[in-house]
Amino acid sequence: MDSGLPSYSTVIHRGKTLLLEARLLGGAPWGFQLKGGLEHGEELIISKVEGGGKADLLEHPLLPGDQVVVINDVELSGFRQEAVSLVKGSYKTLRLTVRR
Repeated sequence: MDSGLPSYSTVIHRGKTLLLEARLLGGAPWGFQLKGGLEHGEELIISKVEGGGKADLLEHPLLPGDQVVVINDVELSGFRQEAVSLVKGSYKTLRLTVRR
């Protein structure tokens, strides 16, 4: 059930690391694509953000190159398939934390 709160994003500074927490509402499409992952020997990153999509319309939009570290409160192991399963399992709300 939707809590009635709007989509939002928050920037958190941890030393030299910048984390962006984003909450997207309304269901797929979320407006971004993933690539890489440990199965490819690469970091799991956002490869594309669709202009005008939910990920682009946040106060602090997601950006290509952002490393995805948490989806729906699950700290990722780094495998793309794990991330895709969590995103596809998000019906009305998707919560992401990315490292910039």
